[in-house]
Amino acid sequence: MSMQPVLIELGTEELPVKALPGLAQAFFDGVIDGLSKRGIVFERGAAKPLHSPRRLTVLLPGVATVQEEQASEVFGPYVDIALDACGQPTKALQGFAAKAGVDWTQLQRTRDNKGERFVHRNVTPGAATATLLQDILREAIAAMPIPKPMRWGAHEYAFARPVHWLVVLFGDEVVDVELLGVRSGRISHGNRFMHPQPVAIGRPGEYIDALRSAFVLVDPEERRERIFREVRAAAVKAGGTARITPGNLEQVVCLTEWPVAVPCGFEPAFLTVPQEALIETMEVNQKFFPVLNQTGKLTEHFIGIANIESRDESEIRKGYERVIRPRFSDAKFFFDEDLKQGLAAMGEGLKNVTYQAKLGTVWDKVQRVAMLADVIARQIGADPAAACRAVALSKNDLQSRMVNEFPELQGIAGRHYAAAAGEPQEVALAIDEAYQPRFAGDDIALSPLGKTLAIAERLDTLAGGFAAGLKPTGNKDPFALRRNALGLARTIIESGFDLDLNALLDQAREQVAFAKTIQVDRDRRKAAKEAGTQGVKVSGIEVPAGGTTLAQRDELYDFILERLRGYYADKDVPATHFNAVLDLRPASLSDFDRRIDAVGEFSTLPEAEALAAANKRIRNILRKADTAIPDRIDPALLQEPAEMELAEAVASAIGEVDGALHRHGYVAALGRMARLRPQVDAFFDKVMVNAEDPAVRANRLALLNQLADHLGSVAAIELLSN
Repeated sequence: MSMQPVLIELGTEELPVKALPGLAQAFFDGVIDGLSKRGIVFERGAAKPLHSPRRLTVLLPGVATVQEEQASEVFGPYVDIALDACGQPTKALQGFAAKAGVDWTQLQRTRDNKGERFVHRNVTPGAATATLLQDILREAIAAMPIPKPMRWGAHEYAFARPVHWLVVLFGDEVVDVELLGVRSGRISHGNRFMHPQPVAIGRPGEYIDALRSAFVLVDPEERRERIFREVRAAAVKAGGTARITPGNLEQVVCLTEWPVAVPCGFEPAFLTVPQEALIETMEVNQKFFPVLNQTGKLTEHFIGIANIESRDESEIRKGYERVIRPRFSDAKFFFDEDLKQGLAAMGEGLKNVTYQAKLGTVWDKVQRVAMLADVIARQIGADPAAACRAVALSKNDLQSRMVNEFPELQGIAGRHYAAAAGEPQEVALAIDEAYQPRFAGDDIALSPLGKTLAIAERLDTLAGGFAAGLKPTGNKDPFALRRNALGLARTIIESGFDLDLNALLDQAREQVAFAKTIQVDRDRRKAAKEAGTQGVKVSGIEVPAGGTTLAQRDELYDFILERLRGYYADKDVPATHFNAVLDLRPASLSDFDRRIDAVGEFSTLPEAEALAAANKRIRNILRKADTAIPDRIDPALLQEPAEMELAEAVASAIGEVDGALHRHGYVAALGRMARLRPQVDAFFDKVMVNAEDPAVRANRLALLNQLADHLGSVAAIELLSN
């Protein structure tokens, strides 16, 4: 089979930075799918999406010049319908043959479970691959995820950005294709500034080197390695270490074609500003790389990335330093002004900031969180007074100039302002840690006080969100309740806190219900004042009579547990293990975690599968029982040796298992129950549970019920059975 390399390059104006990798992958996948769907053999090898800000490229080392033969099989009528009594074709068969374009005598026969029928089999020679590329590319482009397509010129074509050139090479030949108003050729384009001349591509294998000669690194991995290497080297020369985050690095990769590191600096006076604000400005606004010292503190150095090799690098440096200075000056002004006001004074304005229409102001939320923090602090051994002080200050920075300009600094700014005001270090730190984990993969709060605030804050957010009817639906989650639920669960589990989550949810919901009542009263008085009356009915706000209900609490509890499904999946915990523990719905998430570990240990035992199957069988028997099951086993009604042995073994195990459960020794409890396998196997081999004597039958059911209760005391192990 003849194979030739293929090059497809779609040249555009600068593509959206964040969308670029996804667009390149979609284009690549679309071409691969188009070839596969048409039965065109290709060698993918190490091929991957290639891209730069001005191009999307597919480069394959080998593609068949002709698609494989296209075999088709179309089934027709069954013989008893297709032929009459004389063996002549009926109208049904004649119509089928005419549609296939052959005489009925050329049809073949086949047999299935309904009988013998006619079939038309045909083999069509494969088409030349070059003739199919037009449709393959059109389909690939149509399937690309482009949220906001652009139109240009006078035509109706639309794409992520205007398209200016198209290269389609099959071997050394140009394939004639027209897409988005552009006809294909072999002319590409290099770096806009360093090589404005056209670049002719002779063969696909020459493409990467030809563009490199034109100052374009079309392989994003090559650009990434170059940026990382140059930035790190420049930082070392400046006497520090570059802060290179994956997100910032990826953005710079998608912004440049020929990246060149440019060392820069700023006035040391700006270092009095919280470094998080300066780093935020450098990374988010300018895509620069900050330089840190050995202790992780920001220095007055940073690294910019140019898209050219300049003859006068100092001019680029001046430009980078000039553009960052106003932002730093603003940050310093905001910080200094906030320090003059003081963190405590900022809190006064929270009484006039609405948190949520049905849940009152931010100040109201702070009061609710403080009550929860007091309860939690006492349970985990933190200082309740310090916790309440930290909560009282925790939202004040929302009124600061710094957070107004840099919303991402919520909590971080509060920590700096609290420290500047002379608050204890643990209080200042807790204001910041209350927001942890801030994103997927982020660490939980480290200090006991920070953990207290993180738990209390999320409990109130979840209880309030559900009470206000903001439960997430589909992709909509305006209060980030899913993220808050996972953050709450992670903080409790990874801290090892044995907290009764149901009790805490009850307290949080009761406070929210009380807050809603207060809000209704406020709205009524406000409406009455505006109307000049004393009795105005306010609609649209539901106040639960009697506070919370068990069903409402359970709904919220289940919502939190469901967030753990992905958490444990990321830890490679099988879904069956998670479901087995979920079935018991432990009130403590730390207890949930211990049970997950125990089930994992149990599943490795040789007895695990048999006992899981046995417990599944026992549960089915008990579920179908048509008689009342006694609470106790009557030894006098034990008749068969196998049931006597099982009863004795269960009685012997109960004491050890109950003791282990009391100590949360779930591995030991399941291990002890695993030793019952011989007696369980013998019982089911030799004893008939549904004995004719009702008393004997009920006694055997009582034995199985006692066994099932202890087999399922750690988790519903029957769910581990296939």
